[in-house]
Amino acid sequence: MEEAKRAQELRELLNHHSELYYNQDSPVISDQEYDGLIQELKAIEAAHPELVAPDSPTQRVGGKAKRSAGVLIAHRVPMLSMQDLFSREEVEHFVSDCKEKLGEGTSFLVETKIDGLSMSLRYENGNLVTAITRGDGRTMGEDVTANACVIDDVAKTLQQPVEYLELRGEVYMTEDAFEAVNETQELLGKKPFANPRNCAAGTLRQLDPSVTQSRGLSFFVFNVQDIRGKTLRTHQEAYNFLKDCGVTVIPNYYVCQDMEEVWTAIQAIGELRGSLAYEIDGAVVKVNDLSVRHQLKDTAKNSGYQIAYKYPPEQKETKLLEIELSVGRTGRITPTAIFEPVRLCGTTVSRCTLHNQDYINNLGVRLGSTLLIEKSGEVIPKCVAVVEEKHPPDREVYQIPMVCPVCGQPAVREDTADLKCINLNCPAQLERLIAHFVARGSMDIKGFGAVYVHDLIEKGYLRDVADIFTLYQHRDALIEEGIIGKEKNTDKLLRNIEKAKQNPPARLLTGLGISNVGKSAAQALMDHLGSFDALASATEEMLTAIDDIGPISAKCVAEYFQRESSQELIKKFKAAGVNMAQEIKLPPVEALPFSGKTVVITGTLPEVSREEAAQIITENGGKVTGTVSKKTSFLVAGENAGSKLEKAHKLEIPVLSWPEVLEHLAQETDSTEENNEWKIKIN
Repeated sequence: MEEAKRAQELRELLNHHSELYYNQDSPVISDQEYDGLIQELKAIEAAHPELVAPDSPTQRVGGKAKRSAGVLIAHRVPMLSMQDLFSREEVEHFVSDCKEKLGEGTSFLVETKIDGLSMSLRYENGNLVTAITRGDGRTMGEDVTANACVIDDVAKTLQQPVEYLELRGEVYMTEDAFEAVNETQELLGKKPFANPRNCAAGTLRQLDPSVTQSRGLSFFVFNVQDIRGKTLRTHQEAYNFLKDCGVTVIPNYYVCQDMEEVWTAIQAIGELRGSLAYEIDGAVVKVNDLSVRHQLKDTAKNSGYQIAYKYPPEQKETKLLEIELSVGRTGRITPTAIFEPVRLCGTTVSRCTLHNQDYINNLGVRLGSTLLIEKSGEVIPKCVAVVEEKHPPDREVYQIPMVCPVCGQPAVREDTADLKCINLNCPAQLERLIAHFVARGSMDIKGFGAVYVHDLIEKGYLRDVADIFTLYQHRDALIEEGIIGKEKNTDKLLRNIEKAKQNPPARLLTGLGISNVGKSAAQALMDHLGSFDALASATEEMLTAIDDIGPISAKCVAEYFQRESSQELIKKFKAAGVNMAQEIKLPPVEALPFSGKTVVITGTLPEVSREEAAQIITENGGKVTGTVSKKTSFLVAGENAGSKLEKAHKLEIPVLSWPEVLEHLAQETDSTEENNEWKIKIN
């Protein structure tokens, strides 16, 4: 029947987007769009209970715990989710239901719902011993203790120690911290994070605590999961106790006695949106009395004693005044809408990105259009529509000019939707490119600050990145003008520049800021080709054949070295004596079954978890990736395999079941890989 078909479609969609959100930290739809899908599925399942599947997204708590992020630890107390409500009537039903079951004197605590990543902290005799992520919410989470210990808001010891205390809170990022991280990502030529929640999640799962510490995560506690050695009667009392212990608890909470007070508190929290230093995506209403919460039964997914009210996105109409074009370090031309100021979520906004020409075309944006603006994630202004009936007469859809707005050179549209200026000497790109070039992740020229970069460009000493290595020729003039400082500072920087000439060539390649070429790709290219001369003469096909280099990266590299401006730059590096070659590092010849093979796993494997399957493949020499491409050796497909299976069939990539993988491994032989036989390595 139609309902069954639609329910299955929704389950597949939601599973796909849950995987992106919880496990890959890279969602492609908004929270509102996801909530709409989940509400539709809930409605179908409510009307047709026979369609409720045990693995339905409506019955599941969160993502899967990732073995790669750390040791898996069993939950002592489940870290359940909350039911999302979207209207006053639904909240009123929750409040009245609680009072009916627990008594008219039941009170509630209403607090902000912060958009971050849940984490539990375990203390023994006042000392932090373990920090765990939510994982699957019921059975297992990831051990992130080392990372938790470098978050300033996480108390390492309690000022009032008790025998045992387990707390649950939210790891999040302030807007300032998020912007600083994305600025660093851009300077390093890396992809920026989509929003603070994704950045916080990815950061907490870092294997290197120094990376976590550098990104400025924050943390609030919002629940006592378990306590021994002290009795707490209410949630409010728990917060007061935790404050005395030196624990950072969630601010902006209200104790309420009835529905009117609850709704007033929800509205008050709603008014805070846009004025806080962090994102909130709703308000939480929970029963204040701890001793009676167990009488409100949990579902498979949600706690019974609390709900989350989700605020509708605030939208307002405004008139588009102009479209401003800017150029980033990689040459990407970004159109920004400048509109009449409007008040959204407590702040005044007057501009938002229009992304690219495709986005403009899809919305039908014209100069003078009336735009519908909302706050995406309660923080970033976003144009969601154009008000059709208010279209300006005789105006065509805006077209981004095919020239760079800064240098006037021709712009090109590559395979993506982006329009780019390819003039590497474009002033708009040069300052950011040089800052990226001298940064720690690239050439690591210590002491080369952003102020120096700006002044040296402005004074005409730097016209491209290669000019850095001829600055010594202007030593006396630099000292006289005091751009870098006096003699001591100038000589120190010039010595660091000279020292940087001997850097490994992969650092130089990283510093050039070629699109889709970061540190790992640069290293792979140099390990395989050995020199810039070999790299410059390599074809796209040759580059794509290198492990870790995809077709997009290969195209970007080939096009970069074909440009006359790039060739001139390379000549200048050579003339300056910059190291541009290394020994080719051939990969070791391995006798493991899956050596040299790239494997993708999709669907549910009945026999083992995907994490265990990936571990077995890796231990036998294979490389497990998440994307199917021409480089994929074979796909391991389980139940409910989706788009990856379809793509594998389209590319004619072999598809194996897990038993077939084990069958190959069971063929213990010393034959070579060319004979398609395998040597066992099973622990």
